[in-house]
Amino acid sequence: MCPPSAAPVEERESFHGAGQDPEKRRQILSGAREVFLERGFDGASMGDIARAAGVSKGTLYVYFQNKEDLFAALVSSECNETAERLFVLDADEPDVEKVLTKLGLSFIAAMIRPHQIAMVRTIIAISGKFPEVGRRFFEAGPCVGTQRLSAYLKAKVDQGALVIDDVEAAANQFLVLCKDGISAPILIGSSDPPDPAHAEKVVKGAVRLFMCGYGPGGAQARMRGSAPEETPSTP
Repeated sequence: MCPPSAAPVEERESFHGAGQDPEKRRQILSGAREVFLERGFDGASMGDIARAAGVSKGTLYVYFQNKEDLFAALVSSECNETAERLFVLDADEPDVEKVLTKLGLSFIAAMIRPHQIAMVRTIIAISGKFPEVGRRFFEAGPCVGTQRLSAYLKAKVDQGALVIDDVEAAANQFLVLCKDGISAPILIGSSDPPDPAHAEKVVKGAVRLFMCGYGPGGAQARMRGSAPEETPSTP
């Protein structure tokens, strides 16, 4: 279950380090990204990251407590940038299927980028030992995406374009339908990235199922329409 706050990740987190310069922080995260991608979490050192970022090792510790804190901050930053780019949904667009199809294709493309797959594999590998990394990934990634899509779905429910009782559950269902059949095999190394035609087929199937369940003539609408009316009790 995602936390109720829909505030941007950077507003929800309390940074452990004392450094307050946003540009310096971005500079450090850029260097950290380069080193973590090249060497992995275990192979990266704070010295390596300091050299890649062009700062002193002491400066790193002004902004971040340790390597785990720095990696968790990088995860949050990457996820937030992805959410800002992908989940820009126009509630004034009358064609819901068009909006969901565009989102689904962009979402899959983002989830199967090599550096995204590498990051998720690393998070899975270390979250048992460093649960804070896993928590910050979950809140900054899946939760923010679900919250943003939920807000769009709520707007379409208010407009009468969709019939949904639980918009958060519906948002999560749509995103799972889009990505799990494609990204999960890639994560475990049993599949190559799909060709665009296959990704489009998966997304169109997800949109079709979603609209069958939540469109104006979908399952939820039919269930509501067939619900028996309450009869007043006889005194």
